[in-house]
Amino acid sequence: MSELSPAEALERARAAAHAAKEAAQAAESYAEAAAAAVQATAEAITGGTGIDPFVFRLSIFVLAIFVGYYVVWSVTPALHTPLMSVTNAISSVIVVGALLAVGVDVAAAGEGGGTARLFGFFALILASVNIFGGFLVTQRMLAMYKKKDRG
Repeated sequence: MSELSPAEALERARAAAHAAKEAAQAAESYAEAAAAAVQATAEAITGGTGIDPFVFRLSIFVLAIFVGYYVVWSVTPALHTPLMSVTNAISSVIVVGALLAVGVDVAAAGEGGGTARLFGFFALILASVNIFGGFLVTQRMLAMYKKKDRG
Protein backbone atom coordinates (compact mmCIF):
# COMPACT_ATOMS: atom_id res chain seq x y z
CA MET A 1 0.00 0.00 0.00
CA SER A 2 1.51 3.34 -1.00
CA GLU A 3 1.82 6.32 1.30
CA LEU A 4 -0.41 9.30 0.63
CA SER A 5 1.15 12.66 0.01
CA PRO A 6 0.04 15.42 2.39
CA ALA A 7 -1.94 17.07 -0.42
CA GLU A 8 -3.79 13.82 -1.19
CA ALA A 9 -4.47 13.21 2.50
CA LEU A 10 -5.77 16.77 2.87
CA GLU A 11 -8.01 16.38 -0.18
CA ARG A 12 -9.39 13.09 1.15
CA ALA A 13 -10.02 14.67 4.55
CA ARG A 14 -11.84 17.57 2.91
CA ALA A 15 -13.96 15.17 0.86
CA ALA A 16 -14.77 13.17 3.99
CA ALA A 17 -15.72 16.32 5.90
CA HIS A 18 -17.90 17.44 3.01
CA ALA A 19 -19.64 14.06 2.92
CA ALA A 20 -20.22 14.19 6.68
CA LYS A 21 -21.67 17.69 6.39
CA GLU A 22 -24.02 16.54 3.61
CA ALA A 23 -25.11 13.56 5.72
CA ALA A 24 -25.82 15.83 8.69
CA GLN A 25 -27.84 18.21 6.52
CA ALA A 26 -29.79 15.30 5.06
CA ALA A 27 -30.52 13.96 8.55
CA GLU A 28 -31.68 17.41 9.64
CA SER A 29 -34.03 17.71 6.67
CA TYR A 30 -35.39 14.19 7.36
CA ALA A 31 -35.99 15.13 11.00
CA GLU A 32 -37.77 18.34 9.99
CA ALA A 33 -39.95 16.45 7.51
CA ALA A 34 -40.76 13.82 10.11
CA ALA A 35 -41.62 16.50 12.67
CA ALA A 36 -43.92 18.20 10.16
CA ALA A 37 -45.57 14.84 9.39
CA VAL A 38 -46.05 14.11 13.09
CA GLN A 39 -47.57 17.54 13.64
CA ALA A 40 -49.88 17.20 10.63
CA THR A 41 -50.97 13.74 11.77
CA ALA A 42 -51.60 14.95 15.30
CA GLU A 43 -53.64 17.89 14.07
CA ALA A 44 -55.66 15.55 11.82
CA ILE A 45 -56.33 13.18 14.73
CA THR A 46 -57.25 15.92 17.20
CA GLY A 47 -59.41 17.76 14.67
CA GLY A 48 -57.08 20.71 14.24
CA THR A 49 -57.15 21.69 17.92
CA GLY A 50 -53.39 21.34 18.14
CA ILE A 51 -51.12 19.10 20.10
CA ASP A 52 -49.66 19.34 23.55
CA PRO A 53 -46.18 20.92 23.24
CA PHE A 54 -44.69 18.30 25.56
CA VAL A 55 -45.92 15.42 23.39
CA PHE A 56 -44.72 17.20 20.25
CA ARG A 57 -41.23 17.79 21.66
CA LEU A 58 -41.07 14.25 23.03
CA SER A 59 -41.90 12.83 19.61
CA ILE A 60 -39.18 14.97 18.00
CA PHE A 61 -36.72 13.75 20.63
CA VAL A 62 -37.60 10.10 19.92
CA LEU A 63 -37.27 10.67 16.17
CA ALA A 64 -33.90 12.37 16.72
CA ILE A 65 -32.70 9.29 18.62
CA PHE A 66 -33.57 7.03 15.69
CA VAL A 67 -32.11 9.38 13.07
CA GLY A 68 -28.94 9.85 15.12
CA TYR A 69 -28.54 6.11 15.57
CA TYR A 70 -28.82 5.37 11.86
CA VAL A 71 -26.61 8.31 10.84
CA VAL A 72 -23.80 7.43 13.25
CA TRP A 73 -23.79 3.70 12.56
CA SER A 74 -23.79 4.20 8.79
CA VAL A 75 -20.66 6.36 8.83
CA THR A 76 -17.59 4.77 7.31
CA PRO A 77 -14.42 4.71 9.47
CA ALA A 78 -12.81 7.42 7.31
CA LEU A 79 -15.51 9.86 8.37
CA HIS A 80 -15.27 9.34 12.12
CA THR A 81 -12.82 12.22 12.69
CA PRO A 82 -15.00 14.81 10.88
CA LEU A 83 -18.03 13.42 12.68
CA MET A 84 -16.26 13.89 16.02
CA SER A 85 -15.50 17.50 15.05
CA VAL A 86 -19.19 18.15 14.44
CA THR A 87 -20.06 16.40 17.70
CA ASN A 88 -17.59 18.59 19.59
CA ALA A 89 -19.11 21.70 18.02
CA ILE A 90 -22.60 20.64 19.07
CA SER A 91 -21.38 19.82 22.57
CA SER A 92 -19.81 23.26 22.88
CA VAL A 93 -23.21 24.81 22.19
CA ILE A 94 -24.67 22.53 24.88
CA VAL A 95 -21.99 23.74 27.30
CA VAL A 96 -23.04 27.36 26.68
CA GLY A 97 -26.70 26.50 27.34
CA ALA A 98 -25.77 24.47 30.41
CA LEU A 99 -23.74 27.36 31.81
CA LEU A 100 -26.75 29.64 31.33
CA ALA A 101 -28.96 27.11 33.15
CA VAL A 102 -26.47 26.70 36.00
CA GLY A 103 -26.25 30.48 36.36
CA VAL A 104 -30.01 30.88 36.88
CA ASP A 105 -30.86 32.89 39.97
CA VAL A 106 -32.96 30.45 42.02
CA ALA A 107 -34.97 33.19 43.71
CA ALA A 108 -35.82 34.95 40.43
CA ALA A 109 -36.59 31.69 38.57
CA GLY A 110 -39.29 30.61 41.01
CA GLU A 111 -40.15 26.95 41.60
CA GLY A 112 -38.17 25.49 38.67
CA GLY A 113 -34.92 27.33 39.40
CA GLY A 114 -33.34 24.53 41.39
CA THR A 115 -34.33 21.93 38.83
CA ALA A 116 -32.93 24.08 36.00
CA ARG A 117 -29.62 24.39 37.85
CA LEU A 118 -29.49 20.65 38.51
CA PHE A 119 -30.19 19.71 34.89
CA GLY A 120 -27.81 22.43 33.70
CA PHE A 121 -25.04 21.03 35.87
CA PHE A 122 -25.74 17.51 34.63
CA ALA A 123 -25.68 18.70 31.00
CA LEU A 124 -22.45 20.58 31.63
CA ILE A 125 -20.74 17.46 33.00
CA LEU A 126 -21.93 15.19 30.16
CA ALA A 127 -21.06 17.69 27.41
CA SER A 128 -17.61 18.28 28.91
CA VAL A 129 -16.93 14.54 28.99
CA ASN A 130 -18.13 14.29 25.38
CA ILE A 131 -15.85 17.10 24.23
CA PHE A 132 -12.84 15.68 26.07
CA GLY A 133 -13.49 12.19 24.70
CA GLY A 134 -13.94 13.60 21.21
CA PHE A 135 -10.55 15.26 21.35
CA LEU A 136 -8.96 12.03 22.57
CA VAL A 137 -10.54 10.02 19.76
CA THR A 138 -9.55 12.62 17.17
CA GLN A 139 -5.98 12.68 18.48
CA ARG A 140 -5.81 8.89 18.31
CA MET A 141 -7.19 8.83 14.76
CA LEU A 142 -4.68 11.45 13.62
CA ALA A 143 -1.84 9.52 15.27
CA MET A 144 -2.65 6.61 12.97
CA TYR A 145 -1.58 8.72 9.98
CA LYS A 146 1.80 9.75 11.39
CA LYS A 147 4.90 8.05 10.07
CA LYS A 148 6.56 5.71 12.52
CA ASP A 149 10.19 6.32 13.53
CA ARG A 150 12.39 3.36 12.63
CA GLY A 151 15.48 3.91 14.57
